[in-house]
Amino acid sequence: MAILIDPPAWPAHGTLWSHLVSDTDYDELHAFARRLGIPRRGFDLDHYDLPAARYEEAVARGALPVTAKDIVHRLRDTGLRVRQIERETMTPIRRRQYLHAEWAMLAELSGATTAAGETQVAARAADDWHRLGEHLIARWNEPHRTYHDERHLEDVLLALDHLATRGERLSPVTLLAAWFHDAVYAGTDSDELASAHLATTTLGDLGLDPALVGQVGEFIVSTAPALRVRDPAPPLAHLLDADLAIFASSPHRYEQYATAVRTEYAHVPDADFAAGRSRILAGYLEQPTIYRTIAAQGLWEQRARQNVAAEIERLLH
Repeated sequence: MAILIDPPAWPAHGTLWSHLVSDTDYDELHAFARRLGIPRRGFDLDHYDLPAARYEEAVARGALPVTAKDIVHRLRDTGLRVRQIERETMTPIRRRQYLHAEWAMLAELSGATTAAGETQVAARAADDWHRLGEHLIARWNEPHRTYHDERHLEDVLLALDHLATRGERLSPVTLLAAWFHDAVYAGTDSDELASAHLATTTLGDLGLDPALVGQVGEFIVSTAPALRVRDPAPPLAHLLDADLAIFASSPHRYEQYATAVRTEYAHVPDADFAAGRSRILAGYLEQPTIYRTIAAQGLWEQRARQNVAAEIERLLH
């Protein structure tokens, strides 16, 4: 059982990168990455990408220096390697594995199963929690969704995890609201209210603390663009920032995002869509900052403003 790392030799984003892998299982790798404070977003199907500046720290914490060839051979020998030809197939599988693991972890954080003392009661609570998670994932995969889908849920959770690696303390309320915030999506002004109702009803039926359930509903309603709070406290600010983290994605991912949003509004004529979309985006740029927390501003503000301004330019010309 070992965590392996090869020398920083892979150029990207103005630095060199190493590959960090496990020769045993992915759980061991994820645990090591958490101890290093590496965001889960850095996991690329079978390895973490680690910048050169973190190489010595990883070695000091127990990662075994090996060659790039050693990395490939050990992954292949243990059956953990994902070949380039397999990436398209494995990406949604890894996404679903991540979502299942995050939902299971949230059960304990939210008190959904820990309050049940008797073995049979605890088992029933765990089954109910699992079924709710499956129901939510099915909702996020409804066929009419192109942006507000399972990938968006993953993006929001990964963004929250990234904030956590920067010292932000995440609340179970924030995480639950993330799971439910677009669980009902029909492209109408009442989606947030319907999602909040789904959350408060189903979580209430599971016996969660009523105060927590009520706050989850309030957070979800606050994600509506017209109702976003100007200066929210950190738990809500974390959710709002994570929901907009897509603005700061790579140019390729941002283009996919913009295309998916247009597809969800395919029924709207081009001119009307361009006018409405550009007006909404301009509203974000008119604010002193797009993001509420210092951590999010440091991570995403500059790139988000560039992406949003570029999309407005495309829409209007």
